[in-house]
Amino acid sequence: MMKFLERGGAWVAGQFLLFAALIALSLRYPGTGPVACRGAGVGALIAAASIAVAGAKVLGRNLTPFPKPADHAKLVQHGIYARIRHPLYTAVILAGFGWALLWLSWPAAVVAVALIPFLHAKSCREEGLLHRKFPDYREYETRTNRFIPNLY
Repeated sequence: MMKFLERGGAWVAGQFLLFAALIALSLRYPGTGPVACRGAGVGALIAAASIAVAGAKVLGRNLTPFPKPADHAKLVQHGIYARIRHPLYTAVILAGFGWALLWLSWPAAVVAVALIPFLHAKSCREEGLLHRKFPDYREYETRTNRFIPNLY
């Protein structure tokens, strides 16, 4: 349990709980509305899956749910990581909004919004650890945005 917490397990648990709440709320409080909104939700889920696959593929053995990088990790700056620093977090946020739209659930949308500051804080924690592990991280950080290319 201690190793789980040392690697940032509380962040992982929080992220899991937020996403579980999003799913539960959408199933408990589905809404009604235009079919186009559901279509936008499907589109967001497809985009999220594409971003997640691209990020996971490039990370390879570096992939971990924890903010603390694995001992064997290398700094990845190519593929989707040449455009954004945290594509997997981007995918989680996009999936949250997509799921809320698919179910037209306002309570789920509120949780999807809550994912943004949570994952921003998690990424800040992670970046502090990455600065310590990789001397080149600061330069990489100046070239890339956190979640959205050329924006944020």
